[in-house]
Amino acid sequence: MNIAIAGCGYVGLVTGVCLAEAGHHVACIDIDRQKVIQLKKGSPPMYEPGLKELLNRNLEQGRIHFHTNGATAYPRADVLMIAVGTPQQADGQADLQYVFQAAKEMGTKAKTGAILVVKSTVPVGTGDQIDQLIHQELERKEPLSIASNPEFLREGSAISDTLRADRLVIGAETKIVLDQLEEMYADFHLPVVRTDRKSAEMIKYASNAFLATKISFMNEIASICEKTGADVEWVAQGMGLDQRIGSSFLRAGIGYGGSCFPKDTNALVQIAGHVSHDFELLKAVIKVNNEQRSGFIRSIQDRLGANLEGKKIALLGLSFKPNTDDMREAPSVPIAHALHQLGAKLVAYDPVATRHAARKLPDQVLFAQTIEEAIKGADAVCILTEWADIQSFPLSAYQDFMRQPIIFDGRNCHTLEAAALAEVEYHSIGRRPVSPIYM
Repeated sequence: MNIAIAGCGYVGLVTGVCLAEAGHHVACIDIDRQKVIQLKKGSPPMYEPGLKELLNRNLEQGRIHFHTNGATAYPRADVLMIAVGTPQQADGQADLQYVFQAAKEMGTKAKTGAILVVKSTVPVGTGDQIDQLIHQELERKEPLSIASNPEFLREGSAISDTLRADRLVIGAETKIVLDQLEEMYADFHLPVVRTDRKSAEMIKYASNAFLATKISFMNEIASICEKTGADVEWVAQGMGLDQRIGSSFLRAGIGYGGSCFPKDTNALVQIAGHVSHDFELLKAVIKVNNEQRSGFIRSIQDRLGANLEGKKIALLGLSFKPNTDDMREAPSVPIAHALHQLGAKLVAYDPVATRHAARKLPDQVLFAQTIEEAIKGADAVCILTEWADIQSFPLSAYQDFMRQPIIFDGRNCHTLEAAALAEVEYHSIGRRPVSPIYM
């Protein structure tokens, strides 16, 4: 098929290269001229394992192309995809201006019989709005089918999440459209959920909200564990073996971040409000997540003092999760600002996110090239992202480089036994502190 995709961010670019890998002819459109130039040279604008190799292979084979407008691509496309951003507005609602802008352009240029697929995460009923926009407001005479095909990729594993997804969700109002879209993904060999547009739109929000709920639930359990002497790691293991619960997203920590969970949970609260439903559970999930960072700061103050003036604190890991350079809603950002306001001197390390982090952290933060450089002479260390090199860094090495080996682990990267053997002071989430003082 000929496929045109509006938007070359995570979703649009990963979807585009994966569909090209399946043998389709893909045109990706983005208004950012520099990004398009960069992509034509085979250089993705974001860090994502495996993406550069897949991009270059399909560029060389002529199956993927990049443009700054859809003038030539849209009229040829059998399937047109909207994969533009839907940023959060001040009131929590999704901003759909870029979605409607792309829909208008596609609606005026698409050929008869084409399918317009909304890949962006949009509120329930957006597909109906686009249908009305194109056929009534733009007065398009030729039919253009509107479908929903939400994405479920995770940054850091986006390629495998696309090619080997748990399920493929397709929402459309006719069998022929569902059949065509299922055929487009046939080479992926995925389980397919065929449904109507509104249900497909809701599946995306409901999925992310449920996963966010699991995270916040475990963080609440972690708080109780700290107060009762239970160990949240054992609790999570015991819960996760129950097939009704499952082991994923039961890790206690400093809360979820990224481009999806914070935005989508807030948007779903707004969607519920528009139909006069007070989504109290999800509001609590959001509140718990926001408070998780404050609790982490309090634990540092409890140990080092309310005023951190002159204390050197190393921040290890800055991106919102490992294997990505994405700093959107990263817990490291509010934590760094709070520590800075308390007077701490901050030195930060991240394997790939330093460039993006520098624009979000306080100007006074120093950036290190290695973990050793970051922790040298530090009064305390905060582990904020569970990168592999941070997890594998020997606990005994903190003794060698720090002024005093005090570690606040927001991701529970180490066992309590390992911390005790290394004779470091170790504070984690939902577990007892380990220190020579307590041994």
